[in-house]
Amino acid sequence: MPGDNAAQTTTVTDGPLKIGFSQATQQSPFYVALTDAAKAEAQAQGDEFFYADANGDVTKQNNDVQDLITRGVNVLVINPVDPKGITPSLAAAEAAGIKVVTVDRPVESGAAAFVGRDNKAMGQLVGKAAVDTLGPAGGKIIEIQGDAGGAVARDRHDGFQAAVSAQPNITVIDGPYCDYTRSKAVTAMQDLLQAHPDLKAVYAQNDDMALGALQVLTENHRADVKVFGVDGLMEAVRAIADGDQYIATALNDPNAEGKLAIQTAAKVARGESVPEFVDAGTGLVDKSNAPSLVGQSTFAAE
Repeated sequence: MPGDNAAQTTTVTDGPLKIGFSQATQQSPFYVALTDAAKAEAQAQGDEFFYADANGDVTKQNNDVQDLITRGVNVLVINPVDPKGITPSLAAAEAAGIKVVTVDRPVESGAAAFVGRDNKAMGQLVGKAAVDTLGPAGGKIIEIQGDAGGAVARDRHDGFQAAVSAQPNITVIDGPYCDYTRSKAVTAMQDLLQAHPDLKAVYAQNDDMALGALQVLTENHRADVKVFGVDGLMEAVRAIADGDQYIATALNDPNAEGKLAIQTAAKVARGESVPEFVDAGTGLVDKSNAPSLVGQSTFAAE
């Protein structure tokens, strides 16, 4: 049958690889660092690196992947704009015999491996820190969310809730989706502060949004409101080390993740066995270890 040959995977046994990387967006320091690390690792391995930025548009991402396939890549690394919306890309890759590794955001099926972190565990680490900080008195926590329908946002929400749900005196209010961007979080926080003047803490699903919330709290002289984020953005780590308002974040080093994604893609392209989930690891950053993690990189790393 004609389809049988199309589905055969081409394994590269030796020589340089052509690695295609379809990035969801560059509108975040995390994704910029992830892309840079992926490119650097591909070059260090002696492989060719083909890159496309979907700019948050799943239709563009599907077109980008088709273009990368046309350019003859041996393996694809995809950070999906929408895990369900890239189904055409996964089908096209399969038809071309090209295996896919997803990074940062998983898909339900169609990828040889997912390189990322346990976002539920990250949310839970930060949630426990919030419980410890607020103590028996508890209070109201505003949660500023990432993207609607995204697996990362869902898991960071669920993990945080798992940590705080047993505390009867803590109430979590679901805030708006701010797409992981600081400017949107600033706008949202201005409204949230007026609507909830009695809030005790803000949990944002990434540090960029948390820093936006912190900016608004500072402008309104609300040093009493504690702030929690995720990602280990160095600016947040410095705020934790130097002050008493930003309390905790969870490590999500994009450099390690980008490097690991390319290493995994190379193994997949050469027919080596890899786990379905390749864990890049995490850990809590708080006052106890933030000073030792401060450095010149964009994100903290253990």
